[in-house]
Amino acid sequence: MLLQRKHELMGNGSVSSVAFHFVFQNATKIAEEEKPRPPTIQELKQKIDSYNSKVNNCLLMKLNDDGTYTGFIKVHLKLRRPVTVPAGIRPQSIYDALKEVNIANMTEKRTSFYLPLDAIKQLHISSTTTVSEVIQGLLKKFMVVDNPQKFALFKQMQKDGQVLSQKLSVTEYPLYLRLVAGPDTDILSFVLKENETGEVEWDAFSIPELQNFLVILEREEKDKIQQVQKKYNNFKQKLQEALKEANGKPG
Repeated sequence: MLLQRKHELMGNGSVSSVAFHFVFQNATKIAEEEKPRPPTIQELKQKIDSYNSKVNNCLLMKLNDDGTYTGFIKVHLKLRRPVTVPAGIRPQSIYDALKEVNIANMTEKRTSFYLPLDAIKQLHISSTTTVSEVIQGLLKKFMVVDNPQKFALFKQMQKDGQVLSQKLSVTEYPLYLRLVAGPDTDILSFVLKENETGEVEWDAFSIPELQNFLVILEREEKDKIQQVQKKYNNFKQKLQEALKEANGKPG
């Protein structure tokens, strides 16, 4: 941003190179000073102790000797589209989980189905676990074989009675956000949704998947049209009844 502004100013002759060099240096210094420094081990310990004192269950955070820490996050799954899973595969066993067996690779047959709306999955993660890794972990737990780039993790916050939603960068650390916000999920919660249309890589979808999307969109469009028609038919009926009642009254 600063370099772009530099070329604009120099091109317009607004400032001399010496003057801009001074301004640019100071602006860069200020930007670096505003960059938050990483917390010390002692500060982390205080934050984690404060967090754990507010936890009502056994889902505590634990500080490691190397300065990393582990803990739990809950993710709400709000997926409106069907997901692709292996066909005819048994549920994952404890043995599979311990041995990290990817049973989705055991067959090339695929099928699509809807995950339960607003299902909740609890994950045990580290402070170094990124949003991208959380998404991949969730898909693996549900044996979803879709491209992870089709999905995005959002944080939801409540402020002044309103629910605010913000998409997280794939490089952010959800456990740190959980630590800062505290354990109260009314203050901060995580939601997995489909990625925004403008950022979806459509090449990652197969032809059957795209055709399935078209069928779903047509169905949703018909449902929406029926809802609107029903709404205005009811309004029309009430309006006619009100007019009839008004005409029947003596003037």
